[in-house]
Amino acid sequence: MNDSVKVSTSVRSGGRAARRAARAAPLAEHLRPVRAGLAGGTYNPLTEAQMARIHQAALDVLEQIGLADTPESGIRHLTGAGAVLSEDRRIRFPRALVEDTLARANREIALFGRDPAHDLELSGTRVHYGTAGAAVHMVDVEGRRYRECTVQDLHDAARICDVLDNIHFVQRPMVCRDIPDNREMDLNTIYACCSGTKKHVGVSFTEPAFVEDGLKLLHLIAGGEEKWRARPFVSNSNCFVVPPMKFATEACIVMEKLIEGGMPILLLSAGQAGATAPAPIAGAIVQAVAECLAGLVYVNAVKPGHPAIFGTWPFVSDLRTGAMSGGSGEQALLTAGCAQMHRYYGIPGGAAAGIADAKLPDMQAGWEQAISNVMAGLSGLNMIYEAAGMHASLLGFCHESLILGDDLIGQALRCVRGIEVDEDSLSVETIRATCLGGPGHFLGSDQTLARMQTDYIYPHLADRTSPKEWDEKGKPDLIEKATARKEQILRERARARFDPVTDAAIRAAFRIHLPG
Repeated sequence: MNDSVKVSTSVRSGGRAARRAARAAPLAEHLRPVRAGLAGGTYNPLTEAQMARIHQAALDVLEQIGLADTPESGIRHLTGAGAVLSEDRRIRFPRALVEDTLARANREIALFGRDPAHDLELSGTRVHYGTAGAAVHMVDVEGRRYRECTVQDLHDAARICDVLDNIHFVQRPMVCRDIPDNREMDLNTIYACCSGTKKHVGVSFTEPAFVEDGLKLLHLIAGGEEKWRARPFVSNSNCFVVPPMKFATEACIVMEKLIEGGMPILLLSAGQAGATAPAPIAGAIVQAVAECLAGLVYVNAVKPGHPAIFGTWPFVSDLRTGAMSGGSGEQALLTAGCAQMHRYYGIPGGAAAGIADAKLPDMQAGWEQAISNVMAGLSGLNMIYEAAGMHASLLGFCHESLILGDDLIGQALRCVRGIEVDEDSLSVETIRATCLGGPGHFLGSDQTLARMQTDYIYPHLADRTSPKEWDEKGKPDLIEKATARKEQILRERARARFDPVTDAAIRAAFRIHLPG
């Protein structure tokens, strides 16, 4: 037996104290059991032949049906790239044009944070979880009611996300309903998010006319246009299509302006199966893929190589009522199938998961959020949007659910990481040392003490005590613990706050609704 094996199989006394000490010691980022960018891709609901059929069907749709309502600037860009404007004013995409675009498309995209520690690398099957959505209501768990969202709620959500390890990016999860002016709402959304977190942020623009001011604000935050262009820490969530198969004219113009301004684009196609997309899961994927392929051609026609995330976001309907059902098993399958198509093309992509139809963070929300988050991660989806905090099929957002979602996503990431099989993990020598002259258990072995940190993840709030311990602790309630954690986070000074000089310059240029 060599020295390295002896070290890994020796037994320590005082196992409980040693384990506690090991848990208290912080791990280096690369040794943590879960982290941003773990490789998924082990779950494959589609076969290679099925993905090929979906691809060919999407090409048929683009070549034979095309998209309507293209803005005039888009017509110039797309026809200049080889698309065809037909007599019915629909833009049709020859197969060769789509295939050529795919061949040239980015295989890797960097999404920057204001802090480089939060930079995200989108490639292959690297998995990242974050927020998104446009909820119009906040969930008040204490009063069990819904109220309209405010800019303070949005800022608080960003602040909470900034300290949650398993939330890797912050795309705007709610609309500031207390700011009726759309321009001010767009600008304050940027301010509220970026002053709350140094992680990558995603935002939208209501109208093309607001883009110039939005970029000016980002230049102020970055310290100048040159610094912004070197590390754009905000991306644009762009609903460039109105399913089925129509361009969203104003959103396309916003997209063109932001490409010129150096902002990464999320090409977001959000049809609803059975309503604005075909009811079969395969058909909904075909339409979403076709629409996003059209968007990919569009972006590369404006500026070849510009970073664009392939955002197939089809949703599911409850066909009994027509209502959206984001927490369904069908939604989980739909998202996983879209992730496979991203891998089929070898391009960075994103889709929605983690949505609850449940109105409160209860057992229904738990299973709804878990099933799609786990399946999305296992399928190797690069950007998993709406992964935490979303309720009522995207109508409501909940701070407590966001905090609980951090625990849930941690467990999902552990599933994504999978099972490592190597000489040490097979544990033959450890079993030998334990059973032949050893203590007959593994509680105090060096291997256990090392692996308890690197192989196991422990929830922050979930209760794993015995019924007796739970009773002795006063039967702690999970939602109350999440509320206490929220209040603790929000009592502390936000780490992402702008320096006084920058903040004063922003407030001099724009009407900021958050207090100074």
